[in-house]
Amino acid sequence: MSVVLVLEGATPAHFAVGVSPLAELAAALHVLTERSHHPEHRALAERVVGAAGDDFRVGLERFSPLWAALRWRGFYLAADGARRTLPEQLRALAELPADRFTELTAYACASGYRGFDFARLRQEPAQADALRHAVSGLPAAHRALAADLMSDPEGVRAGLLAFLGLCRSAFFADLWAETEPALAAAAHRMRQRLADEGPGSALASLSPSSTRLADPPRVVFDKLHHSVITPARTQVLLIPTRYGAPHLIVKNEPGLPPVLHFPVDAPEVGVTLARSRMLALTDPRRVRLCRLIARQPLTTADLADRLSMTRPQVSRHLRALRDLGLVRTERDGRFVHYGLDLDAVERIGRDVATALQY
Repeated sequence: MSVVLVLEGATPAHFAVGVSPLAELAAALHVLTERSHHPEHRALAERVVGAAGDDFRVGLERFSPLWAALRWRGFYLAADGARRTLPEQLRALAELPADRFTELTAYACASGYRGFDFARLRQEPAQADALRHAVSGLPAAHRALAADLMSDPEGVRAGLLAFLGLCRSAFFADLWAETEPALAAAAHRMRQRLADEGPGSALASLSPSSTRLADPPRVVFDKLHHSVITPARTQVLLIPTRYGAPHLIVKNEPGLPPVLHFPVDAPEVGVTLARSRMLALTDPRRVRLCRLIARQPLTTADLADRLSMTRPQVSRHLRALRDLGLVRTERDGRFVHYGLDLDAVERIGRDVATALQY
């Protein structure tokens, strides 16, 4: 599955780039909840949660479905490329029509959009039954929040707004003051790239799993859901994130402008390359070759002799490993020595974990 941005007729003017404190708060809350996903921020998460009071910890658990696998669309409603403060964005959530708030929150509880219609959840018993069925196999927090939503949606909204306000005083005001300059700089770079290189190049830079195609011109992101976005018809909002890395989040709900919440620094390795590197090391002959060149650099002739293989066979294995960035070469006069790039091999596990999250 993939997210496709069809760029026919699209110009830089069809993209708005801006920072959003509420979107970054959602990313930070994900880090606090899913510490194993973000080991680079584990110390921050433990410090914040450890210093927080009981009200904060209860809210963090209760509303966790909103920043889990399917990021709640409410975090992006008041993001439009203009500079807005967190209180301004929270006021926009408070003013969201009740049915729309309930609909978007139900989608997050169910962790999906496809096959669901929650537009009249408060009025239609069939939609409430569908939500109960959708969350029945999900974690307890999803089931509990869905039950609260169906019994008292305005109570859920009030509790959520109170918790997000508590986040501001508990940790986010300081974190945002530190983070906003870097995000503003990233937004400026993206605007410049859109203007100088065009939408295709700018969008492709957001992910190592992106592909640029022609006829029609488009950028394809390898994602776990399918969506088609046409910027020439509806403006796309690009929001940089620091704490959202490595995730590239694409929001494209009907009736709302599409959003790409992208990491300031995209991972270097996508899921395709990570998988190819793993597969490259499943061939027993290639593993023996790697064991030899991990100990010391060797020539093709040396390897052929030690492995009882022909030189062309060794060359094919070396070429495959080199194309994947796992082998380095050193020239010594007329000889070329091949060595295993141990740093690259050590990164395979981390790269796979990052690519699977992206």
